[in-house]
Amino acid sequence: MRILGIESSCDETAASVVADGTRMLSNVVASQTALHEETGGVVPEVAARAHLRALVPVVRKALADAECSWDDIDAIAATAGPGLPGALVIGLNGARGLAYARGIPLIPVDHIEGHVCANWLDAATGPDGAPPELPALALVVSGGHTELLLMREHGQFERLGGTRDDAAGEAFDKVARLLDLPYPGGPPISRLAATAEVRKLRLPRAWLGESDDFSFSGLKTAVLNLVQSEGAPPAAEIAWAFEESVVDVLSKKAVRAAERVGVRSILVAGGVAANRRLRERVIERSPIPVHIPPIVLCTDNAAMIAAAAFRHLDDAVAPESALDIIPTAVRRGRRWA
Repeated sequence: MRILGIESSCDETAASVVADGTRMLSNVVASQTALHEETGGVVPEVAARAHLRALVPVVRKALADAECSWDDIDAIAATAGPGLPGALVIGLNGARGLAYARGIPLIPVDHIEGHVCANWLDAATGPDGAPPELPALALVVSGGHTELLLMREHGQFERLGGTRDDAAGEAFDKVARLLDLPYPGGPPISRLAATAEVRKLRLPRAWLGESDDFSFSGLKTAVLNLVQSEGAPPAAEIAWAFEESVVDVLSKKAVRAAERVGVRSILVAGGVAANRRLRERVIERSPIPVHIPPIVLCTDNAAMIAAAAFRHLDDAVAPESALDIIPTAVRRGRRWA
């Protein structure tokens, strides 16, 4: 079965054709990073307009790269949320129009579940070459989300914890701005941290007791105070200490939760999963297999949306049916507890 996936939750317009939920036939992403560099973050209205311009060319290229015609597509999947409302509207309604014109089903997909399902794409095999075993503990870390999810089976999640303030990726972006680094902040902070000659600085870690929640606002404030202080350490040392603090909390809380609930594997997903130090620390600390997609599948993409949709074929709807975006990350219903 071939599903055309469409992703437009934030600042990347993406389309992909995936066969049987695992075989990626194409993966096309039009990034808006250059549009938002000047403002140091995503401007929602600018993002929505860019999605509108990019959607049709991206879909056409995804079909061409997959060597597919419209007759080869069995369903269309699109991100329904969470995400920026204006951006979601463009992608979901574009997918609805295409599905209506072709007379094929539409499958709305949760963006966070998409990130998790990237671990089942053929390009994302685990340490032994096999797909992840369930139940699994998913650590989803991105610019807008930091969550721990218990995945009992495909499509069945229990949210164990999440961020109480800034998501990890958001903290990276804000600290990068404090250090005069470009947007998005994750890659430049990691590159700068790798050049640190002195690695003794220790920044705070918000453990929050036995909670599975996260908090990075205090860490961000600590960096701000340090940068503004007299005799502040070099930027490279601050970047190193900041990255170590974030990675330490993320990896330790994920492994601790995985051991407590008794899962068979850990899944790391989301844009911050591309961080080399995070990948290393989770693998070092975990006594069970850790699965992390290749970097190209960590950031927002449509292959993960098509992969998630394959696990929800029963949720397909007629494109003319009543359907709306779900911008918030608060989920209720049979799939999320």
